[in-house]
Amino acid sequence: MRMTNFLHFTENHRYCVYRDFCLSGLDDKMLGSIYQPMVGAFAVSLYRLLVSHVPVEKVGYSAIEQQRRLFLTLGLDPSEKGRRYLIEQTSKLEAVGLLQTSRMFVPETDDHVYEYELQAPLSPAEFFNTQHLTLLLRDKVGKFAVLSLREELWSKEPLEWSGISLNKENISVPFYDIFELNTHVIDYELEQALEEVAVSRKSILPPNPQGDGLNYADIILRFPRESRNRVFVERLRYDHEQMGIVNYVVRKYDLSTQDLCRLLDEDGIFTEHGEVVLDDLQHKASLHFRQGMKMQEKRQITAGKVIALHQEMTADPDEPVQEHAVQTEFYVEVPAQFQSKCDIHQYNMMLRNEPYTRLLQTFFPGSVPAQFLDIFEKIDLSYKLPGEVINVLIHYLMSLIAAGGEQRINRNFVEAIASNMLLKQVNSYEKAVQYIRDQAKMKGKQKATTQRTRTYAKGGKVKPEIPVALESDQGEAVSDEEFEEMMRFAAEMQAGNKKGG
Repeated sequence: MRMTNFLHFTENHRYCVYRDFCLSGLDDKMLGSIYQPMVGAFAVSLYRLLVSHVPVEKVGYSAIEQQRRLFLTLGLDPSEKGRRYLIEQTSKLEAVGLLQTSRMFVPETDDHVYEYELQAPLSPAEFFNTQHLTLLLRDKVGKFAVLSLREELWSKEPLEWSGISLNKENISVPFYDIFELNTHVIDYELEQALEEVAVSRKSILPPNPQGDGLNYADIILRFPRESRNRVFVERLRYDHEQMGIVNYVVRKYDLSTQDLCRLLDEDGIFTEHGEVVLDDLQHKASLHFRQGMKMQEKRQITAGKVIALHQEMTADPDEPVQEHAVQTEFYVEVPAQFQSKCDIHQYNMMLRNEPYTRLLQTFFPGSVPAQFLDIFEKIDLSYKLPGEVINVLIHYLMSLIAAGGEQRINRNFVEAIASNMLLKQVNSYEKAVQYIRDQAKMKGKQKATTQRTRTYAKGGKVKPEIPVALESDQGEAVSDEEFEEMMRFAAEMQAGNKKGG
């Protein structure tokens, strides 16, 4: 139960109990042998008290009463200490899945009403299949006691069946083989009556001050008791600002509860005053996130190899391979090394239908370098690019090499192009061809701009283009009169300069 103000939880506040089950003998044994060592005898007594609020032969709601009944029955003092203790006990029941507490605001009385919704204890099979509950029980009673409790709750099979291979066959009779319902007549009155007498459940939940991230109970349940940072983690229960910072990092880097506990246990995550150092927590969470991404990528590649090998082994060798045609407008040019081997139609059909592994073998006379295989294997299994798109990418890279470009074809360069294809949703042969054409146009424009632009050696400024007077092939000849006029004008200019001097 998350409670920031103890004045909102007093003996004067009203409450009711809801349950839709009844306790069986097995449930009683689970409460006494399994749940009580985990949450304590007082919490289990509180749970049994809440169960008794609803009559044993019924399910549904109890009457609305003041919480003073809980304090008096449990022998708690209705003070801040008693309220804190009762909140702690309900929190334990909530953490192990026996209770769900809701707070509803009533505008008419300007006050809150509490609803305690009880959950049935887990069956032995469900409990021991829940890892965090089993580990908590182990921490409380020990490993051998857990094994002993499990044997007490489980009745073994007969000795006559042990060690015998039995062929089990289900010979049960279905419902409609025995009973026949009159489905031609719909009884609307019965449906309406059943709906009217049904117990209505209002899904009113209190606002979560910590958002949709992890809550304090999940964290403290898995945090090591002997850790030096445990005292700081325990303060997160009432410090919602620091809890919000923690949940911000959890959502940002997709951390699980175990991952977060591991990071909060490291040195330097908290200051001496118990505040979370956001930069250090984000740095460590980022390293964990990137490491997890790499491990997931390796698992995907390994799984892809296994699936491909299985498909290859189970494929029918006699079944013809379906080929996809290529439209003429999306043909790409045949590289120089293939012009003597195939025409443009055969080459484009190979790009469209052949696996990228076979296409790489056609580009290399010997064995394909392992570096190239690793690059495109990652693009295939991790990036999930279609095979025909990978083939067009290989064609584009080989064209760059044949053109004598200075760009080195390394892993980062190829993955950058593949990432750009993913962002632009290049998922077909036609889109891939259009993509490499657009890239070629952009490179052509950049090359033309570079050739036109000349820079100074030192200043680095662009030299302005100065118009130059060029001789014209169609220039007219100067007449004798014009030539004499020009000579006279030059003589006058020279005489004027001498007088001025």
